Amino acid sequence: MAVLEIENVSQTFGEGRLAVQALKPTTLTVEAGELVALVGPSGSGKSTLLLAISLIQAPTTGRITIAGQCLHDDGPTGIDVRAFRRRHIGFVFQQHNLIPFLTALENVALVMRLNGSSRREAAQRSRELLGYLEIEHRADSLPARLSGGEQQRVAIGRALANEPALILADEPTAALDTERGNKVMALLRQIARERQSAVITVTHDLRMIQGFDTVCHLEDGVMTRVEHGVEA
Repeated sequence: MAVLEIENVSQTFGEGRLAVQALKPTTLTVEAGELVALVGPSGSGKSTLLLAISLIQAPTTGRITIAGQCLHDDGPTGIDVRAFRRRHIGFVFQQHNLIPFLTALENVALVMRLNGSSRREAAQRSRELLGYLEIEHRADSLPARLSGGEQQRVAIGRALANEPALILADEPTAALDTERGNKVMALLRQIARERQSAVITVTHDLRMIQGFDTVCHLEDGVMTRVEHGVEA
């Protein structure tokens, strides 16, 4: 089942002679349980595409459908995009963006509380997620007391909090050494398989793409080629 379908999505900044097309018309389908990498040099359009998919930065043109809901069709479709994101899209960032005065468990639970879960339900679900991520023993620790790899696992737990159909990760291993980076990528693969989320990861590090189902290469705003079944 297709979780994400984008058709002729493009992004232009500026107008007239000053206009710059950062992303040329791009079409892509991502299935449930599929792990996709967006790779390319700096300025190739990777992060622009990720922002367009999430409608954090609405694209200039194109159609975007997530979990069967059309969110953009050459313009807004009237859907409350922010509410949709909270329920259906999980984000993992290069900088973990954990709230420093909340514990690991509280950082994860906050997302569920914002979506209306009770304090008890959010705490129970958060502890289960931290256990799934093998970091439950750090549930009561503040971010400053966690290693970089532990902080990233908490950030992934936060992304999983509302059982999203789509997870978007922007350079999730950039702040980690190779060993910890490989563990995070293995964890994202595990999540895609076991939870049937579609996972899209932006990375410039080709060492991190082993085992991906699909690798999309971008350059100068163009998706130049798509590879399937990159062997581990």
